[in-house]
Amino acid sequence: MSKTVYLAGPITGLDYKGCTDWRQSAKAELAAVGIEAFSPMRCKEYLDGLPTISGHGREYHNMGPLSTPKGVVTRDHYDVHRCDMLLVNLLGAKQVSIGTMFEMAWAFQKKTPIVLAMDETGGLHDHMFVHQTCGYRLGTLDEALRIVRAILL
Repeated sequence: MSKTVYLAGPITGLDYKGCTDWRQSAKAELAAVGIEAFSPMRCKEYLDGLPTISGHGREYHNMGPLSTPKGVVTRDHYDVHRCDMLLVNLLGAKQVSIGTMFEMAWAFQKKTPIVLAMDETGGLHDHMFVHQTCGYRLGTLDEALRIVRAILL
């Protein structure tokens, strides 16, 4: 059975490319060593035309069941609970990611290891709950991916 990772990180305020580029790259790198990665953006290519993606979803909730507020939370919650690990990328975040904070809380409650890529200074997410729930905090995504591989392989 292959190991699985959920790719958490900011979506609100970004365009489609801004929230999928790092996830696609991480997914490919992990797949090369047999680790399956789940992105909250999978099967949502129809959001590609939006200038930004909001956290409330009013501008895209009618684009399909995966984009309704209930649909987003339901699948993300399911994905976090079925994965072996959470990889959180908060590098360069432009605003606080409320959804990512929920995902970290769900994982922490379930005792799922959290690997966090976060700026050295902490930035917008410099908070004790963020620091204390992650098992590993790294300064780059490459370092975080190395830890994911070291633990799951």
